[in-house]
Amino acid sequence: MAFNKNLRRLRIKKSIRRKISGTDSRPRLSVFKSNTGIYAQLVDDLKGHTLAHASSKELGSVKNSTVTVSKEVGKKLAERAVAKGVSEVVFDRSGYIYHGNVKALAEGAREGGLKF
Repeated sequence: MAFNKNLRRLRIKKSIRRKISGTDSRPRLSVFKSNTGIYAQLVDDLKGHTLAHASSKELGSVKNSTVTVSKEVGKKLAERAVAKGVSEVVFDRSGYIYHGNVKALAEGAREGGLKF
């Protein structure tokens, strides 16, 4: 089997998801990156519901997402979460390295008032 970056990320993601789970009081902050954007959502895994979401597309960023855009997405998600009464989350980086856009999103969420 040939080495594939996406298969490696999915294997890491499965390993992470075995260990963490979101609840109603402490949902899972899930991150997804594509070539053109970054997306984040708060998930209650027990009920299977998404509590809040934010993406770079909402902010009007049609081109590649940068670190500053990722930070704004994190702040927007935190703003929506705090409005719904959520202050603590479990961070799920989805197999991505905690670096660059993922780190900026996490820092933006922390600045917005989320604790993890």
